[in-house]
Amino acid sequence: MSATALNADEYRLLVEQAPIMIWRANREARCDYFNERWLAFTGRTMEQELGDGWAQGVHPEDLPGCLETYLTSFSLRQAFEMNYRLRRHDGAWRWIFDRGVPFQDNQGGFAGYIGSCHDITERMEAEEALRQARKREMDQLRGLLSICAKCKKIRDEKGQWQPLESYISKHSRTDFSHGLCPHCLAEFSKGLG
Repeated sequence: MSATALNADEYRLLVEQAPIMIWRANREARCDYFNERWLAFTGRTMEQELGDGWAQGVHPEDLPGCLETYLTSFSLRQAFEMNYRLRRHDGAWRWIFDRGVPFQDNQGGFAGYIGSCHDITERMEAEEALRQARKREMDQLRGLLSICAKCKKIRDEKGQWQPLESYISKHSRTDFSHGLCPHCLAEFSKGLG
């Protein structure tokens, strides 16, 4: 099977209908193209997104890091990858994985950047849920005390065994008064009789 060259219409259709968002920036780091997928995702027009307009859709907390990565990579003319939140057409913030690479003109000179974006919100949410589950598990483990099954002494953080009352008094505001529960009193009384 031989490879067939795409004509301009086929190429345009391929780029516009690709299942990813595609953007392009010129030599001055200003965006000059977004495919239909990008525009459908953001719900904005090409005119609104051109230049630096696209940055209006980036979450305010993510914008400084996003711009720093973009502009630093641009000045070094090296590929970059970054995650940031982008506002979708319905107002929801979605996590985006953005990869940009420099491209060349027909004479081999630097012409700008081409990038692709993928919505990775589900992956980011799954990773956050896993982090939270691990944190809850670690919090539970930190709450466990090593206690001797026979004498009821507790092993402290230094590995020393302390009487239960001493350990609890040291780690809380609890004071102890001693007495006998009815069961132990009955057992104790049997031993006297």
